Amino acid sequence: MAGERKQQILETLAKMLESPKREKITTASLAAKLEVSEAALYRHFANKAQMFEGLIEFIESTIFGLINKISAEETDGLRQVQRIITMLLVFAEKNPGMTRVLIGDALVNEDEKLQLRINQLYDRIEVTLKQSLRIAEAQTENKGDAEALANMMICYVIGRWNQFAKSGFKRKPTEFVQQQLGLFRL
Repeated sequence: MAGERKQQILETLAKMLESPKREKITTASLAAKLEVSEAALYRHFANKAQMFEGLIEFIESTIFGLINKISAEETDGLRQVQRIITMLLVFAEKNPGMTRVLIGDALVNEDEKLQLRINQLYDRIEVTLKQSLRIAEAQTENKGDAEALANMMICYVIGRWNQFAKSGFKRKPTEFVQQQLGLFRL
């Protein structure tokens, strides 16, 4: 029962983050949405930062679970990169509230450790892209700068996430993805 309530709180928080108006979410507004007291929220989470940590844990486990699946299924390094980037954009499109967490928009005025955790997530994704690019280099005659290219790719993804959130979720992150992936010189 407690796990279900905790999950319900996180799902409601994520749903509230989907509002294009970007209003600050307080524990009072979250409690009102759930029709419980703020004290009921604090029985499951010590503070709002813990609630955001729960969302970040969901994001990390989902994204890296999918990355691991792609890496296991796809031996072609170039296809790995394309599939990972596409997955990251589709994840954001399907989870607009989580996109606000990914870009740090929802974390403004929250515990700074939350933004550091998102930055670490970016770093881990970039390392994964670099590994896939090195596989691609080994499979082809093309020798590029995997580190620089991986950095450019994570910047591209973050930019698409930002555009999606800042447009009130109107500009889809997957818009033009196939054409744009072709522009990366691999």
